[in-house]
Amino acid sequence: MHTGNQLSTEIDATVPTAARMYDYYLGGKDNYAADRAAVEELDRVVPSTRRLALNNRRFLQRVVRVLTQEYGIRQYLDHGSGLPTQENVHQVAQRVDPTTHVVYVDNDPMVLVHGRALLEQDERTVVIQADMRETEAIFDHAETRRLIDFSQPACVLFNSVFHCIPDSDADGPAPLVRRVRERLAPGSFLVMCQLVSEDPEVRRSVTEFMDRATQGHWGRVRRESDVASYFEGLEILEPGLVEVSTWRPDTEVAPRQLSQEWIEFGGVGRIPL
Repeated sequence: MHTGNQLSTEIDATVPTAARMYDYYLGGKDNYAADRAAVEELDRVVPSTRRLALNNRRFLQRVVRVLTQEYGIRQYLDHGSGLPTQENVHQVAQRVDPTTHVVYVDNDPMVLVHGRALLEQDERTVVIQADMRETEAIFDHAETRRLIDFSQPACVLFNSVFHCIPDSDADGPAPLVRRVRERLAPGSFLVMCQLVSEDPEVRRSVTEFMDRATQGHWGRVRRESDVASYFEGLEILEPGLVEVSTWRPDTEVAPRQLSQEWIEFGGVGRIPL
């Protein structure tokens, strides 16, 4: 299992992070000039990225609402949660049931600072700083154990984060999913999606750019078949594995990801009862 280095508690404004770039795409204010410059350069490589970020956020909100309303999920563990924006997981879920518990996990120290400030008065929601690959440390963290009972069904979110970690026999997305599944009760859900492209040039150019921009804090853009492999053995909720703007859209006029440069691809799987 990945043991990693001691996570930094210092915020480096000169090196872009995926969390702060995503925040900028969503119209947030918790980002720096380096993040905005990286976003502008990425937009030149793949102009559809801003729409993709917005659609991904809407997908997350729809998934949480569906799982809370229709499947009775009352505990969420959100890996790589990013900076708090509007309509976070706990806000969507607690609107359905105020007793819902949420644990956010991110390795960006800025997420920890802003998250703790936001959640100071919320006893049912917490943010912890950890590398998403540190399954044992996350699941056994005192705050996680306080809020989540893993003997009961829970939802674990890997929403648009797998492209941030490289392939590895120990630390890649597939072994990470296997470790998490071993800790979950039957009837639990995994929400998984990541950036994919069937164009090898897009995969190469974006992967190289993001790896350079984030100084190595990146994995790779993958293919749809890679993401599908993470769902093996799970019961996949309708409509299956899809480009996320088409996953149970709220309305017929909901925004769609029209460009095929790259897409956010994935879905929701349930551990069989």
